[in-house]
Amino acid sequence: MVVQILAVIIFVLMFVLIVADKIERHIVTLSCGLLTLVVVFGLCMHSLPAIWEALNVRSIFTADFWYHAGNSASTSTGINWETILFIAGMMIMVEGMALSGFFRWLCMRIAKLVHYKTIPILISFMLISSILAMFIDSITVILFLAAVTIELAQLLNFDPVPMILAEIFCANLGGSATMCGDPPNIIIGTSLGYSFVDFITNTGAIAGVALILILVYFYFAFRGELKGCTATPEQIANMPAPKEAITDRRGFIISCVIFVCAVVLLITHAQTGLTVSTIGIFIAVVTLITSAKHFKEIMSKVDYKTLLFFVGLFVVVSGLEQTGVLNIIANFIGTISGGNALVMVAIILWISAIASAFVDNIPFAATMIPVIKSLAAVQGVNLHTLAWALALGTDIGGSATPIGASANVVGTSAAAKSGHPISWGRYCKKVAPATVLALLVCPVGLFIRYF
Repeated sequence: MVVQILAVIIFVLMFVLIVADKIERHIVTLSCGLLTLVVVFGLCMHSLPAIWEALNVRSIFTADFWYHAGNSASTSTGINWETILFIAGMMIMVEGMALSGFFRWLCMRIAKLVHYKTIPILISFMLISSILAMFIDSITVILFLAAVTIELAQLLNFDPVPMILAEIFCANLGGSATMCGDPPNIIIGTSLGYSFVDFITNTGAIAGVALILILVYFYFAFRGELKGCTATPEQIANMPAPKEAITDRRGFIISCVIFVCAVVLLITHAQTGLTVSTIGIFIAVVTLITSAKHFKEIMSKVDYKTLLFFVGLFVVVSGLEQTGVLNIIANFIGTISGGNALVMVAIILWISAIASAFVDNIPFAATMIPVIKSLAAVQGVNLHTLAWALALGTDIGGSATPIGASANVVGTSAAAKSGHPISWGRYCKKVAPATVLALLVCPVGLFIRYF
């Protein structure tokens, strides 16, 4: 009992410090992870095997970590090194693409195709945001989209805030569609043995339907603010040519090829047997070899703090799992749902969405995975249904507030730096209803698919 209380205290402390945002979050999770190893596993449990289980280093040296035939769920607890290596590899690929000017070129090219008309730009940038976020971290997507949107707003004299809000939401929604779209999905996929195709045919189908409704919603929500902003012939003539965004033509072509290869490998990894950790390492190595002259620059821009954040987080969650706390939570959900699968799905979906609106959805998803595994085992509920409810709830629910997901913080910060601060009121007035609308689609899609 004491060891369970200590594990919970450390977990709650970690969450409070992350939400307070006074200390860098990687320092918070690493410190709390160290406390879990020393206090919970060491001083209280006197269990060296529990410490090794939490660190999970041995998994890296198994054949299944790099290659397996078909899908196989991870049976170990602790640090999910497969997730960390994959994210690191994708970070390196994205930095290589950014150096060549790929993202700015893409945005400027599409803006030119729609003749710099604000409403078509709004719709097209929403689509770009959702599509790119299916394969690239949503933070990166918003970072470049917001920058280009602000640049266009200055040249065409319109308010960039409506577009940035719509882009943020669509990035989070697009990220819910695939295994590699959002970090929670990567964790869910690697922990439960799901493939890219599993996600795209489940969460992807639901996200696709939701996206259609969201495009219509934001069109009516923002057309009044953007409709009167029409570019003059002089403004169009002064717009920079898309090709000017390309800083390295050879690097641009190579980065496009690498990106396509990454997508193909992810789509086919269930058939090829290559794990996402293998794909991540391969993509990273190819990027660094083909961009050798930019090696130091690319490696210096990798977000090591986020990778360390994951390391500490997984250890803290392992403390809850190995002490039995998560089994208690699973039993509680099973009790209040009366064993009804539909009620369980609704609970997982809406709790995930509400929690993710106010706290980081990554630690929440990592915490809930063992919970839904226990629910499926004890209550006999389909694990797939609970997993998709968790993925959709955490990914979409994080859109509701300015602090719900990292992409939200990046987008609103970019707007504020350009002289367009976004208040909580303005953000929630437009985005919270969109979040509810998208979430209402989810249980309908899950019901049609599984019940």
